[in-house]
Amino acid sequence: MTAAVKIPSSSKAARETLLSRAAKVPPAYFVFVILLVTLWLTRPQMININVMGTFIRQVAPLGILVLGQLLVMRVRSIDLSGAGVVLIINYVISSGILGDANAGLLVIVALAIGVSLGLVNGLLIGKRRASAVLVTLAVNTILVGVVQFLASGKPPGNVPDAFGDVYNVKYLSLPSPVIFWIVLTGVMAVFLSRFVFGRHVSSVGENPVAAHFSGVPVERTVIIAHTIAGLMAGIAGLVQTSSLGVGSIRFGADLPLEAVAATILGGVVFGRGDGGVWGPFFGVLSFALLFVVMTSFGVPDAGKLIARGLIIMLAATYYGLRTNS
Repeated sequence: MTAAVKIPSSSKAARETLLSRAAKVPPAYFVFVILLVTLWLTRPQMININVMGTFIRQVAPLGILVLGQLLVMRVRSIDLSGAGVVLIINYVISSGILGDANAGLLVIVALAIGVSLGLVNGLLIGKRRASAVLVTLAVNTILVGVVQFLASGKPPGNVPDAFGDVYNVKYLSLPSPVIFWIVLTGVMAVFLSRFVFGRHVSSVGENPVAAHFSGVPVERTVIIAHTIAGLMAGIAGLVQTSSLGVGSIRFGADLPLEAVAATILGGVVFGRGDGGVWGPFFGVLSFALLFVVMTSFGVPDAGKLIARGLIIMLAATYYGLRTNS
């Protein structure tokens, strides 16, 4: 009889370690690679920096919004007011409500609107302990209502040419919004990894009660996180408005939900930030690639929505199973 071959315990431990590390990789990376390979095998002519840059430029506002969303989700909160912030900034810029204000002043006003609304969200959620879902959803609804009231149901007007000029600039074949999005992502990554605030965010996410008794300013951390999320929404509003070139009273309603979905797909769930900053970045890129792949195959809009929903559901299920395991 032949003796059974025993696998060395060291090899088994190494294999388990490898599997555990693989399990921590955000689903966004796998989805991105699968979609990229699919595109390369079926439509290789699409793998072109000019073509891909055009498609990725369209999701730059979502990517910027995700930077704020991942931050508030890291502190066990959420922000669903992004669509309203983007919409009211579009109205302010395109309606001429500020008279002959130049582009620089309009940018400052847009950022001030985003920061102010983010601060309101943060104070109500962090200081008053109000429900993040209800507060931010209410703020979003109010903003949409205000825009529709002011516009009287009609598109406001055109966006100043200066915004379109900046939006259409390219550097090394990359559109300026994509470069700006990458730079902002890098800044956020450094901000969370190198500064004390990043450690506070991690502590609050892991256990807010323990963080409080350890001297971490939990309330202030939540307020700052929402304020920064408001700033990101303001920037996203500027980019989205520049891409449209005209005023609108009905667009971007699905932006907050897509931001949450891309954040989860990128490995950031409530209180946990396994995907860091770049995981959600690739989550947004995955949505862009999904659109490219399905468009190249002639899939209708209904099919795109179904596919996107399935990916989100699988990512959420994945993290639910991993959390409970």
